[in-house]
Amino acid sequence: MKASDLFVRSLEQEGVEFIFGIPGEENLDFLESLRSSTIRLILTRHEQAAGFMAATCGRLTGKVGVCLSTLGPGVTNFVTAGAYAQLGAMPILMISGQKPIKKSKQGRFQILDVVEMMKPLTKLTKQIVYGNNIPMLVHEAMRLAREERPGAVHLELPEDIAAEECSALPFNTVSTRRPASDNKALNQAVEMIRSAKMPLLLIGAGANRNRTSEALTKLINKTGIYCFNTQMGKGVVNEGDPRFLGTAALSNKDYLHCAIDRADLIINVGHDVIEKPPFFMSVGGAKVIHINYFSAHFDEVYFPQLSVVGDIAGSIERLANNIEKCSEWDFSYFERVKHEVELHLKERSEDARFPVIPQHLVAQVRKAMPDDGIIALDNGVYKIWFARNYKAFLPNTVLLDNALATMGAGLPSAMGAKIVYPDRKVMAICGDGGFMMNSQEMETAVRLGLNLVVMVLRDNAYGMIKWKQAGMGFPDFGLDYGNPDFVKYAESYGAKGHRLQATDQLPELLNECLNGEGVHLIEIPVDYSENEKVLVDELNSKTCIL
Repeated sequence: MKASDLFVRSLEQEGVEFIFGIPGEENLDFLESLRSSTIRLILTRHEQAAGFMAATCGRLTGKVGVCLSTLGPGVTNFVTAGAYAQLGAMPILMISGQKPIKKSKQGRFQILDVVEMMKPLTKLTKQIVYGNNIPMLVHEAMRLAREERPGAVHLELPEDIAAEECSALPFNTVSTRRPASDNKALNQAVEMIRSAKMPLLLIGAGANRNRTSEALTKLINKTGIYCFNTQMGKGVVNEGDPRFLGTAALSNKDYLHCAIDRADLIINVGHDVIEKPPFFMSVGGAKVIHINYFSAHFDEVYFPQLSVVGDIAGSIERLANNIEKCSEWDFSYFERVKHEVELHLKERSEDARFPVIPQHLVAQVRKAMPDDGIIALDNGVYKIWFARNYKAFLPNTVLLDNALATMGAGLPSAMGAKIVYPDRKVMAICGDGGFMMNSQEMETAVRLGLNLVVMVLRDNAYGMIKWKQAGMGFPDFGLDYGNPDFVKYAESYGAKGHRLQATDQLPELLNECLNGEGVHLIEIPVDYSENEKVLVDELNSKTCIL
């Protein structure tokens, strides 16, 4: 068969359902091979958005998301999305075209050394130089993208190689199982937990995998140990559980850090150094057990006393089977901290001033979304408010990026989630700055017939940086901009546009848009003056309960 057919057949064999992207003339053989394939091509309006969508599919399913671009400026637009997937541990395969490599009459027009460009951003990057190698390269790329820690891989398919006749056949997929943790390390972890007085469970980004939620819930129910999570660990454990303390959206000084500072043992499950640290270790402070697929990376604020290395879900299941609730444990302080955290997070949630303040916005979105509804957050200061105040009841119902933390990913990520889960409610929550970075994908969402809500929080500035600028004593400069009429902008794509005029309209508007057909954009003016009052002044003046 033709090499491009072999490539597509190999992707089918690996279980690929969607390819997101923008083909160029160098991809035309590949495009023709896709035409009769079981794989659905999702044509986007920008390659960066295609990469975000593919990464989100990988994040949600554990399978490798796939995206396609042409050479030159097409594939350079994958750089941010590739970094997003690599830092965020999302399995993604980027496929790019290239001019013929055996014979070329166009000099260096549009030609870059893409393989060299992709090396710092990927786990594997290869140019395909022989069609019969395609099955092996595709299988190896997919394996590496999925393997812990998941991430980005890249294959370049030159135009002349794509047209070659090949004799090879696709590989049969091979299932693999992750290695189990060492018995001695696990037994030592059991003894450390039994010997502790106030053990505390931390759930990080690496725990956001299949089976881990069930295992952690079993451990918590059996032992009564309290827990907290990082931003990218949200939803792994039901955050409505009475033993859930909160999300460490800040590195220190938040209310839940009162409990963290009092704990004598932290069981750190799925720690990922890419995230901002949810706590700082100190000599003589709490001991830490590191439970992960790989050993700990030591630095000045993270130096665990024990590493339990192996499949996380398997390690947690074995812990749960080998440990009972201990009478020596004292969780009374954690219970009081839980009460304090709940009180503070509810403050101002009913404050209906206009423009809308973050606490009220988060509370209303939580009331409107079903338990299995998915919110996809772009990057801005509102992400901190949603991480702290929005409770996730199921895994992967809060999609945020606390790794690369790039703007522009919110809308494409929500679209990827809706494509994976067409029957679930999905909402993109974007600042006006981040939304405009990939707002052209509104056309894609309308064309695909997605039922999607896009919330645009308008403050006419790069608000997060403006807040930081003021906090560091700098004068207000260089961060304000104008915006289009977002209602008309949405309507120009064939979507439905809404503008919040009064805060008391918000519940009805959210309900209307979430239950309506098609793409709905809601423009919401926001007041970020609460940032300094709550996230700085209030936390700096707090006193941990005795």
